[in-house]
Amino acid sequence: MSRPSRYFKENGLTLAFVGLLLAALVGQAFAGVTELNGEQRATGGATLSLVEYLLSSQFAVDVAENWQSEYLQFALYIVATTWLVQRGSSESKKLDQVGTDSDKEQKVGRYAESDSPAWARAGGWRTALYGRSLGFIMTFFFVMSMLAQSIAGRAAFNGQLLERYQDTLSWSDYITSADFWNRTFQNWQSEFLAVASMAAFAIYLRQRGSPESKLVGAPHDATAEDP
Repeated sequence: MSRPSRYFKENGLTLAFVGLLLAALVGQAFAGVTELNGEQRATGGATLSLVEYLLSSQFAVDVAENWQSEYLQFALYIVATTWLVQRGSSESKKLDQVGTDSDKEQKVGRYAESDSPAWARAGGWRTALYGRSLGFIMTFFFVMSMLAQSIAGRAAFNGQLLERYQDTLSWSDYITSADFWNRTFQNWQSEFLAVASMAAFAIYLRQRGSPESKLVGAPHDATAEDP
């Protein structure tokens, strides 16, 4: 197998979803500018080119509000599955493995192996930080996406206010406004529903060959890697 073929095979999951992300952004851009320009023509406003739309607050807030809800979902799920379990779900740890596990089970500190990451072997604060780094990075991206949503959302909302000759809002006023939280809660509730549905459906339904599913012949009450 050639090196490029091997690279794509070994990184197929990430590359496929990055490709889908780019395709979805392109689709959103074309659909969004078409919808916006249709509204502008109906009200006698100025239309935007595709590039102008991509640089606009309308496009930025739509992207940011979706990204922040996705990162919130993963941040909460990563942390929640440390402590919460669901009997029979492949999305759960075993019922008797609640918590952060022992150093031996996690292969850290003096229990680390020769090929373990350096910070897993280091001990102390570095191992403690590294052991929570996935949750930290997801939380960081959530916070940054929410900040971006608030900035772009304020700009877009103030643009609407100016069109109606109304006073604009400060950033602090906008993040307590109904517009901001309406956008936010719409996305959050869909993410929470998706996680709860996945955890519950994985008890009774299967997807042959997927690591997100139990074995097709596993009993419904089998949890995680239980035989």
